[in-house]
Amino acid sequence: MDKKSVIGIIIVALIFLGFTIYNSHQQKKYQEELAAYNATQAEWQAEQDSIAALNAPKEIQSLDSMAMAENTLVADSLLAQRRVMQFGALLAEAQQAEAREFSVENDVLKIDFSTRGGQVKGVTLKDYTKYAPRGERNELVQLFDPASENFNLSFYVKNGTNNVPVNTVDYTFTLVSLEETDSVQTVRMVLPIAEDAALEYEYIVYDSRMPERDYLVDFNVNLRNLAPRMAKQNFIAIDWGNRSYQNEKGFQNENTYTTIAYHFPGDNSIDDLGMSEGEKQEEITTSLNWVAFKQQFFSSALIAPENFSYANLSYETLERGSGYIKDFSAALTVPYSTTTEHYNFAFYFGPNKYAILKDVVTTTGDEELHLERLIPLGWGIFGWVNRWFVIPVFDFLRQYIASFGLIILILAVLVKLIISPLTYKSYVSTAKMRVIRPEVEELNKKYPNKEDALKRQQATMELYKKAGINPMGGCIPLLIQMPIIIAVFRFLPASIELRGQSFLWADDLSSYDSVLNLPFNIPFYGDHISLFALLMTLALFFFSYINYQQTASSQPQMAGMKIMMVYVMPLMMLLWFNSYSSGLTYYYFLANILTIGQTFLIRRMIDDEKIHAIMRANSVKNKNRKKSKFQQRYEELLRQQEQQQQQTRKKGGSR
Repeated sequence: MDKKSVIGIIIVALIFLGFTIYNSHQQKKYQEELAAYNATQAEWQAEQDSIAALNAPKEIQSLDSMAMAENTLVADSLLAQRRVMQFGALLAEAQQAEAREFSVENDVLKIDFSTRGGQVKGVTLKDYTKYAPRGERNELVQLFDPASENFNLSFYVKNGTNNVPVNTVDYTFTLVSLEETDSVQTVRMVLPIAEDAALEYEYIVYDSRMPERDYLVDFNVNLRNLAPRMAKQNFIAIDWGNRSYQNEKGFQNENTYTTIAYHFPGDNSIDDLGMSEGEKQEEITTSLNWVAFKQQFFSSALIAPENFSYANLSYETLERGSGYIKDFSAALTVPYSTTTEHYNFAFYFGPNKYAILKDVVTTTGDEELHLERLIPLGWGIFGWVNRWFVIPVFDFLRQYIASFGLIILILAVLVKLIISPLTYKSYVSTAKMRVIRPEVEELNKKYPNKEDALKRQQATMELYKKAGINPMGGCIPLLIQMPIIIAVFRFLPASIELRGQSFLWADDLSSYDSVLNLPFNIPFYGDHISLFALLMTLALFFFSYINYQQTASSQPQMAGMKIMMVYVMPLMMLLWFNSYSSGLTYYYFLANILTIGQTFLIRRMIDDEKIHAIMRANSVKNKNRKKSKFQQRYEELLRQQEQQQQQTRKKGGSR
């Protein structure tokens, strides 16, 4: 083939390709115009039909209505036949059956059930009321919005050669029985799958006058002769979700403690999704034995004594002012095999109260559930202080004292009395350092250069040793107090005992007190003024000022910390605690006032001249005293540091 032929073929191909593209474009444009025209015609025709129908004689309109009704009946009949063919007669009937709602009560709970999905639709706590900004608290706490509650079991059954998905929320169960015996009410609902097979839900509500039992609802799922009907599958899925109400005064504070918590089998602690004002999601591929939708003071927990095999947990924080806190969602699975005949679950619907949660056990589970870990008592030593000191003292005092303001006062006094010997020793140690300060300044003059810093430090430590001074003596009481301070910080805002308890101007010690609501919001502070937070800040300021004067007089290097210690720290505490529990700010206010009182009392008890005399005696006594192993190691470390610095200076000089 010559060159002209090749060029000719290429030109023809390009022309053909161009024509194809152009024709396709025109065809598309034509289809769009045709569709627009048809839509316009359809609208016009519908309008004309409506006008004609309005103008038609009544007899004709009646005939049209009858025709439409007849068509609807035919369509419904065909749809019903399709449902029967797809799901079977019993499931098809259960889809269309009307739901029934009813309630079961004991002394502490009112539980609303619906036969649609065979589920709990609402839970009301009889002993707790919702916060009311004005007037009396007379609205009982509901754990979640009934319209949002969703509990669904998903599995597959065989219908001929097809596998049909069954979602229990799409079906109406049959209420078989509602029986009441000695302190037990049993609800049985059944979803027929076939003539000889059914899914049965059994709820057992107790009224045994035992809170750890009465807030627990047994939930038994029985697969009655379902194995031959079940499709091949390794698990049954559970979808559980609801929306929590805002039950407390402050949205931010309640949201801080509202999350999804869960427990791994055999673990002494729990995990959770943490706090967020947005969305959070977490997938767990190992076994869990309970999942809880945890609010600040109340929880809804689903317990599986034989464990869930998988979980996908998530929540979404809702808008302030909506009346809600979070949307919760839990996608769970439990193992299934052809030998599985039942599952024993349980719900906990109740308060986050330590005395109740620590004793909650299921009728079938031997393992400790550790539901009391829903209360954030802190980890390690902070949790121990709460469990073995703060909570027992609180529970003991509550038996004799009605006012929680007085209980918190007694707790603060008790803590100060326990650590008062250490506080006294701390003040004596500070006084000793203040008395010996002239000798320390002489050492500073003797070793004025930077390269002599290690020698100066070694000589100072030797001076302290001879005088019997422990440089860490002033820090020991603070170290002892820290676990108590942090333990109280964790316990009081989460203590349901303080909920709704008023004291002085605070109407709820579990939330912030407000003596003045501001018409605007101050960043990092809020839109209100908490008087307890303000008093706490003033007390902290005076204590910091007194402590700074005492510390600076004995330790000159602390002089540069005045602004931070005296001004910045109290201001930061005011910003931080303005929206916190008034019970907590009240406790910290008392603790600072008591510490200031202790300081002035100890000052009157201590004579600097007597301390100086004792120190001179100690200096003579300890002059030839053998050094401890710690002192020997410390001095050896100083010598090594000094040698390293000398080598560094020599290298620098040689350059």
